[in-house]
Amino acid sequence: QVQFVESGGGAVQPGGSLRVSCTGAGSSFRLYGMAWHRQAPGKERELVADIARNGSTTYADSVKGRFTISRDNAKSTVYLQMNSLKPEDTAVYYCNGGPRYWKDDGYAYWGQGTQVTVSS
Repeated sequence: QVQFVESGGGAVQPGGSLRVSCTGAGSSFRLYGMAWHRQAPGKERELVADIARNGSTTYADSVKGRFTISRDNAKSTVYLQMNSLKPEDTAVYYCNGGPRYWKDDGYAYWGQGTQVTVSS
């Protein structure tokens, strides 16, 4: 079973920045598409950003121009750089990866989640 481990969450003031990281899957990482999802209390899970094996990226409209997803295959790590954070970005952020993306379920493997709180 593949496991991903997230790190880097925390609390920040509106307008601030955070970077969350996710590591796992070893040598298989380079073969996986990777994504970040988030879920706020009382809301459905939302796909935030995705990066394919070839490095192509997609973003939710709500984060375009503010968030950047990137990957380092040598370190088996995917990053989410979050700038100009807003209170509505507050959520648990989940790392997700695998060989294929399923429309309703995402990729096969998930991290445990890391809390991001944006508040003054």
